[in-house]
Amino acid sequence: MTGQMLSAGQAAFVLFGTFVAMLIIRVPVAFALGLACVPIVLIEPRLSLMMLAQETFNAYNSFILLAVPFFLLTANLMSIGGITDRLVALSRSIVGSWPGSLAQINVVLSVFFAGISGSSTADAASQSKIFIDAQTREGYDLSFSIAITAVSAVLAVIIPPSILMIVWGGLISTSIAAMYLAGIVPGLLIAGAQMATVHVYAVRRGYPTYPRETWHEMACAAWRSLPAMMTPFIIVGGILLGWFTATESACVAVLYSVALSTFFYRETGWRELYKALLETGRLAGVALFCVGTASAFGWLLAYYRIPQELLANVSTWGMGPIAAGFFIVFCFLVVGCFLDAIPAIIIVGTVLEPLAKSVDLHPVQFAIISIVSLAFGLVTPPYGLCLMIACAVAGVRLRYALKDTAIMLIPMMLVLAALVIWPEVCLFLPRLLVPQMLK
Repeated sequence: MTGQMLSAGQAAFVLFGTFVAMLIIRVPVAFALGLACVPIVLIEPRLSLMMLAQETFNAYNSFILLAVPFFLLTANLMSIGGITDRLVALSRSIVGSWPGSLAQINVVLSVFFAGISGSSTADAASQSKIFIDAQTREGYDLSFSIAITAVSAVLAVIIPPSILMIVWGGLISTSIAAMYLAGIVPGLLIAGAQMATVHVYAVRRGYPTYPRETWHEMACAAWRSLPAMMTPFIIVGGILLGWFTATESACVAVLYSVALSTFFYRETGWRELYKALLETGRLAGVALFCVGTASAFGWLLAYYRIPQELLANVSTWGMGPIAAGFFIVFCFLVVGCFLDAIPAIIIVGTVLEPLAKSVDLHPVQFAIISIVSLAFGLVTPPYGLCLMIACAVAGVRLRYALKDTAIMLIPMMLVLAALVIWPEVCLFLPRLLVPQMLK
């Protein structure tokens, strides 16, 4: 661009300086992103508030983002329709005899729930109400109960269907079907790391263990849960088979959830449906408002070519794919502490994409390591939304559960490092099932 009042450095200083100042005075992130754009528009004669509003609208005018409210509605319908109770029973039949039984059930339920909802905040809210009080009554430490509930909730953005993968695919043109498949193995490895951590805690602290259930009881629990377990297969399978797009799969998930909770399990009436719609509207409004303001912020970054300027020196470091992967992980881990995942993808993901391309990092691997890194931000302060929700349900301050949360993140970090060092960990399934989508 020529004839600009501000250089890239000056524009970056104004944008990020205003944004940080807004955060310091406790302005919500979504509003801070939008307000940070205003000084630039006032200074630069070529720009106007109307252009800013247009870019915000362009972000909303996306067919793929319609999937966000539909997946949130699916999660809410699952919670109120008796589906969660049946998945709890199935989880207990599978891992109820393991040390730290209730905490193990907490993790397994998060895996099941992740395959249905795609929303970590919805998972954290529902499971905090189910497990925190129940675990403390059985003798678990409150800080441990909060930490495992919050940390296991992050699986919802890693295991498909994931709202973050939908946003990523809509913005950075990466195959959503390939990302869905690529997220399965990392998600299960992280769940395994969490369950191993629970095992160590349970043995050292003497947490209770339930009696082993019989094969008949396990089969009955699986049979009752089978209709709910079909949801992720319908969503992911339908996309892979070309039956519907990611957005259409979210609509199908809603229809299936309504049919399941209303006609099959018969636990959802008009009042419960109204509450689910109300809660979905509130959560979707927050998430999509973040998308709009972050897109306006990202558009100004592109207008001044700030990403290119920021990466100009980085590209001279001579990094290979592994070093660049760890640099990307570091950036997202830091940013995730302060920003919601969706605006972080819009702003930081688009900034780092040229670096990933320059070192031949596969776009799907780039997406997965970025999303997994951002998942850590859901439990790391000062943002730490899932940890915040769990602490709010427990009625304690955020710092109360920080030590146990930090301990649980260590084995998860090892899994994240493996994703960077060995690309096949996340690329194996897509290469096996949809190789044409990786080209």
